[in-house]
Amino acid sequence: ALRTSGRGRAAAPTANSNMDSSDIPEYEYFVAPGPRGYPPLTVDMKHHHEDTNRTSHKTHLYNLDSLVVRRGQEFEVNIKFNRPYKPDEDKFAVEFVIGSSPEYSKGTYMPVFAVKERQTAWAGRITETSENTVTMAVTPDPGCIVGKYHMYVAIVTPYGIRRTKREKSRDLYILFNPWAADDDVFLNDESERQECVMNEMGIIYHGSYDDIAERTWNFGQFNVGILDACLYILDRSQMPITSRGDVVKVVRQASAMLNSRDDDGVLVGNWSGDYTYGVAPTSWTGSTDILLSYQNTRSPVCYAQCWVYAAVFNTFLRCLGIPARVVTNYFSAHDNNGNLKTDIILDETGRIDRGRTKDSIWNYHCWNECYMARKDLPAGFGGWQVVDSTPQETSDGMYRCGPASVNAIKHGQMCYPYDAPFVFAEVNSDVVFYMRGKEGTMEPVKVNRSHVGRAVYTKTPGELTRKDITDQYKFPEDSTEERTVLEKAVAFGCTREESDPLPADVDLILPSVELAVGQDLELSVEFVNRSEQRRTVEAYVSGSVVYYTGVTSAEFLFTTPRVTLEPGQSEKELVDVEARRYMKHLVEQANLNFIVTGKVKETGQIVTAMKVVTLRKPELIVEVRQVHEEMTATVQFTNPFSFNLKGVYVRMEGPGVMLPLLAPNTPLVWTEKFYPQRAGTTRIIASLDCPALRQIYGEKSITIKP
Repeated sequence: ALRTSGRGRAAAPTANSNMDSSDIPEYEYFVAPGPRGYPPLTVDMKHHHEDTNRTSHKTHLYNLDSLVVRRGQEFEVNIKFNRPYKPDEDKFAVEFVIGSSPEYSKGTYMPVFAVKERQTAWAGRITETSENTVTMAVTPDPGCIVGKYHMYVAIVTPYGIRRTKREKSRDLYILFNPWAADDDVFLNDESERQECVMNEMGIIYHGSYDDIAERTWNFGQFNVGILDACLYILDRSQMPITSRGDVVKVVRQASAMLNSRDDDGVLVGNWSGDYTYGVAPTSWTGSTDILLSYQNTRSPVCYAQCWVYAAVFNTFLRCLGIPARVVTNYFSAHDNNGNLKTDIILDETGRIDRGRTKDSIWNYHCWNECYMARKDLPAGFGGWQVVDSTPQETSDGMYRCGPASVNAIKHGQMCYPYDAPFVFAEVNSDVVFYMRGKEGTMEPVKVNRSHVGRAVYTKTPGELTRKDITDQYKFPEDSTEERTVLEKAVAFGCTREESDPLPADVDLILPSVELAVGQDLELSVEFVNRSEQRRTVEAYVSGSVVYYTGVTSAEFLFTTPRVTLEPGQSEKELVDVEARRYMKHLVEQANLNFIVTGKVKETGQIVTAMKVVTLRKPELIVEVRQVHEEMTATVQFTNPFSFNLKGVYVRMEGPGVMLPLLAPNTPLVWTEKFYPQRAGTTRIIASLDCPALRQIYGEKSITIKP
């Protein structure tokens, strides 16, 4: 994007980089210049992991050699002078600056005084004096700017003010504070705080509604370099430093920056199946490599799909202290023209017209929720907010989404920012089947009002189970409350399909299917005549390999059964599906989509049924041994197929190993040694990836001894 100068518009450039700094004067003379030199003192920031500052602020897990604290909560520093402190005579202040243009009025320069008579927005007090050492307690304002500050000590002398020299040891990071009642991200639930701020390992749900799968993800928000990488994202976006205390602005800016579509953000999206020039989305197991690569190379990282965007965004949010979780919406509507209808176009025979069907229903879609007060909205719409960094539609000219109040979505309040109508449609769209006539007329023949937004899941706090939060997004199907909400949404300008075609008197039933990759399948299609007359159904059965976004990759099955049913009769048609027909077309998520559509000859009514089958894949076996301080992790996998797997890439968290070829029934064994950074319970995650077989995972829970 073209960057222009602010010259002529403002007296000084806007400070928009946390890494830029501007030293404030070492001396400010009251009279003619006096003695020079830095004041004779030393400062202990009490920044070590075991120090009270770190433990009381819940920042002891951050792996960096600087003080990390949370706003709205007191921390202490020790200042050692060259003689005992005399409260009645000695005057000093600690000063905190951030960015390149520190100003008191903008909150980027904040002096803190020890005396009650001269307090600022940041409270200060002396808690202890011992010989030459003074312990100064500082409480940052609960709405202060979040980022990397530098601390100076300024001493008043008869000649003027003398300041300490700028040194890296006095850098400190101030984060959002979900434990502080006056912070906008305050979350009054300790189990949720432990899960949504402190937990480094998460579970992301995928698959399909009736066959839910899960993958473990290492968020790694406390790892070396991650906090600086997250601040770099805001710097790269040129977000003004002065806006970085506003959590609504921070998450909205980050929502745009996590994708690369219009601002060279963190991740490049790719749903094509060709990942030659990067890492396949299914191969990632954590956020650390992605964020560090983006900071080090200054270039977007290849490649991502929705769960990768959501997982990395989750790391960003938790790292800065914003409570966040990844949620998954099953059967998520991606509406091409922004209404509450997902349009599926049928031709005269009842077959789906793929050329004219533009809307799609994703088998699942992952986004984030973050917790915050919404002072820009009426009371009652704070709490969990949807933010989504997967580039789907533009919002205010950029690919971003949210924050949108979950409560506003549930109650149909489409007018509140940001992007509530889009999220509302993702969980509430109707699936409308249209029959296209010879003259191009479009007649609705079936409306399914309960298919989209079938379930919304997230991880249960403190457990390895999933939590159903669908009721936070919508009222029960067909309830009075649901009808009222949909009417309200229409009043705000959303359009729905008002017609309600009579349901056909023939039912189509497709059973749930469990199938492993490479297995044959006998698909049972059941027709049930609920009428009192004979019915003849001319149907077609289509089987396609689809991406998880609902987009068809290739059709491998097409058959046209004709069924005659007597009143009250049911009949099953068995369709043989050979593995060789679908295997050569598989894409990374290995989803088969079966669609059965039929036309009842006597009434002209359309009957239809859809079933997504997620193929089960072989797993990696992960074993871990600990000998003294050294640990050894071993990944094992055997190619179960009758063909070679080429370009096999295996990775644990960190660098992986590349194998050019894995022959049929050949075992793979890869061993790595490592030294754990701290004791406790964690998990080792591994993935295997190759063009013919994506999304193979394994994990092992381990307890690291002190």
